[in-house]
Amino acid sequence: MPHSTNREMIFGIVVGTAGISLLLLWYHKVRKPRTAMDLPKFLSLGNSLDLMTLQDEVPSGQGTTEIFQGRQLQILQKLNELLTNMEELKEEIRVLKEAIPKLEEYIQGELGGKVAVHKISPQHRARRRRLATVQSSATSNSSEEAESEGGYVTANTDTEEQSFPVPKAFNTHVEELNLDALIQMADNLRVNEGKKVESFELLCDHKEKFRDEIEFIWRFARAYGDMYELSTNTQEKKHYANIGKTLGEKAIMRAPKNGYCHLWYAVLCGYVSEFEGLQNKINYGYRFKEHLDKAIEFLPEEPFLYYLKGRYCYSVSKLSWIERKMAATLFGSIPSSTVQEALQNFLKVEELQPGFSKSNYMFMAKCYADLNQTDNAVKFCNLAMLLPCITKEDEDAQKEVKKISTSLKR
Repeated sequence: MPHSTNREMIFGIVVGTAGISLLLLWYHKVRKPRTAMDLPKFLSLGNSLDLMTLQDEVPSGQGTTEIFQGRQLQILQKLNELLTNMEELKEEIRVLKEAIPKLEEYIQGELGGKVAVHKISPQHRARRRRLATVQSSATSNSSEEAESEGGYVTANTDTEEQSFPVPKAFNTHVEELNLDALIQMADNLRVNEGKKVESFELLCDHKEKFRDEIEFIWRFARAYGDMYELSTNTQEKKHYANIGKTLGEKAIMRAPKNGYCHLWYAVLCGYVSEFEGLQNKINYGYRFKEHLDKAIEFLPEEPFLYYLKGRYCYSVSKLSWIERKMAATLFGSIPSSTVQEALQNFLKVEELQPGFSKSNYMFMAKCYADLNQTDNAVKFCNLAMLLPCITKEDEDAQKEVKKISTSLKR
């Protein structure tokens, strides 16, 4: 089980500040069409908004007018359209930012009489690269071909549009691996952040042989989640998230009492929600919570689950009163949680596996700071700083810990 998970998983299933702020703005336009508003100040109301959980609290409905209630559906539809347009615009801007440096590089290469060479992510280096199944009678020929590919062997994969480099030295004969050996090898590779691609490709090579084995299916779904995290391209991320979620659905249908199936299905639902509209984000958020709870029921000693639950509770605890009421009016129920409840989950992680991750210590420090327990906050900031930075999430946690430490000294 990994010590950390990408922040996108938690925050990917929530609707951000802009969404609820625009909703509130629409509400005020209906109620007070003649009242001028300070938009920048108004947008700051929702710094912590998390609509992942908008399914669990019964709305009181107090203070809402009949006019407002009658136009809820229209508001939701227009807000959804606006958010979709904003996401499309954001993607277009990102593409332009990527294209401009490459255009300059290409022009420079043309002027210099050379073909431009672009630096791209590992996910884009090769098309349909796979683990080599090398026959002993063709060893020398395969080696020469691999060298001509810059040290990698190519073959088709089920990722279709995306592919990854695989070192030629990793020449595993598919037919020689039974399920137990495959699982052990894939798990061992995945422990190393730099070998998650190899773990993914190993599973790809065995998908036909073990496609109906539940221990293979949920690991394959998990591997697609890893590829989502490693990819830097939006379309690739969407591709991996959707395939992984489909595998996760297959896993929970075949093994409804397997905690790992529920865990990774919940995670993949979070990833998929990144590319959905407002209503689907909420639905996927509800699924995330539902399957996270089921996973904890079946795997009560798994620290990673309590880390996710702690993140969930902390996000909910930061919703403001007005955000809760407005969201509940439109979407139904939202849950209640506290910083103390979030802290209990993070403490459970530490109890089950001391030093689980830098991020867990960081959130413990945040909780203690919110509870005005400065000594404990400082303690866990220091513990977080002692752990090495291995993943991007570790680096992000390190930056956050420094901010917390600075605020505690004031």
